[in-house]
Amino acid sequence: MKTMRRSILCFVVLLLTAPLLWAQDLSKYRHFTFGMSLTRVLERTDQKMADVKVIHGRPSLIQELNWWPPNPPGTSFRSDTVEQMLFSFYNAELYKISVTYDRTSTEGLTAEDMVKSISAKYGPATSVKPEVDSATNERYDMRQKPVATWEDSQYSFNLVRSSFSGSFELLIYSKRLNAEAEVALAEAVKLEKQEEPQREAERQKKQIGDLEATRQKNQKSFRP
Repeated sequence: MKTMRRSILCFVVLLLTAPLLWAQDLSKYRHFTFGMSLTRVLERTDQKMADVKVIHGRPSLIQELNWWPPNPPGTSFRSDTVEQMLFSFYNAELYKISVTYDRTSTEGLTAEDMVKSISAKYGPATSVKPEVDSATNERYDMRQKPVATWEDSQYSFNLVRSSFSGSFELLIYSKRLNAEAEVALAEAVKLEKQEEPQREAERQKKQIGDLEATRQKNQKSFRP
């Protein structure tokens, strides 16, 4: 009887811990960890501050960095399955990564193939979306079709597929930092809208001033 109880207890524990055994670290993608500083990402991608694009400077600093993984020296073909990575930073902290896979590396692969491959590294998907036939669905107008999601309480990995090209992308983010960044982005848009009349007035004033300066210059130099 004791042996049976122990066996049942072990079985229950195994069921409860199975997801943890399968679960993988979602706090990073390859060599990039969420919360990593912009400086560290620049070092690891061999990029410079001049390559960083400022999306908004107020009320929080939102920046982006595009990176195309280079081919190994001496090769003329792309050995990396990733074509491009877009890093997003909130106050100089990495909060989101958008990964675009190389078309030739994923050619012929189905959504199921991609889910299986990613699951081998990050564990079983927490949700898998059914295929949607855009040709028969009149309401279907999404640019990206969600395929599958891997997530925990802090991070989210989302495999999507372009409705136009059929290429696969992986959208990854820190839930906490992404939520803060979304609030900051909304505030930035609100500020820009409030300040738009003033900026337009200043633009027109400058345009009039430049035109007058050009007029005076031409008055002095013009010869009929």
